[in-house]
Amino acid sequence: MPSITRNTGETRIALSLSHPSPSGSSHIDIPCGFLAHMLDLMAHRGRFRLDLEATGDVCVDAHHLTEDVGITAGMALREMIVSEGIPRRRYGWCLLPMDGSLARVALDISGRGGLYWEGNFPTERCGNFDLELVPEFFRGFCRESRATLHISLLAADNSHHAAEAVFKGVGIALDMALQQAEAEPSTKGAWI
Repeated sequence: MPSITRNTGETRIALSLSHPSPSGSSHIDIPCGFLAHMLDLMAHRGRFRLDLEATGDVCVDAHHLTEDVGITAGMALREMIVSEGIPRRRYGWCLLPMDGSLARVALDISGRGGLYWEGNFPTERCGNFDLELVPEFFRGFCRESRATLHISLLAADNSHHAAEAVFKGVGIALDMALQQAEAEPSTKGAWI
């Protein structure tokens, strides 16, 4: 279970991650309720155990906290994959409806990180959370995990539901991609 600590002038983060989770429960203690809710949904759908304690300069806004949690989660995922050294399916995808919202997620744990985002939320915020931070979270996550992630909001009737569809969809895609494979995931002989 990789444990990552990241301390900057803006945030202090301690995160550990395991998959699949025997208990199916996570512990998330951060000063941003909306982000905590989304991370809990992603971990649950992805069958992760996520232990996260973080503080940050949320008196400014949630940008630094959100981005740095994404970075730290990506680092933990990468460390987990590399340290276990077992072949994984590598690819995962999901088409997830959440009432009138619909998210399409396609993932490749490729060793080449990048986020490709399409779509908009109907509002700028959910509560006091800036929804432009959702892609920021995944951008940091992809860069550090070296995963390629395509996210498309195909329909978004409600910003909360649209964000839920994205985080749940990513969790399901991660769970699929992390399943043990019979063969090496790349014909090149190396994939991460």
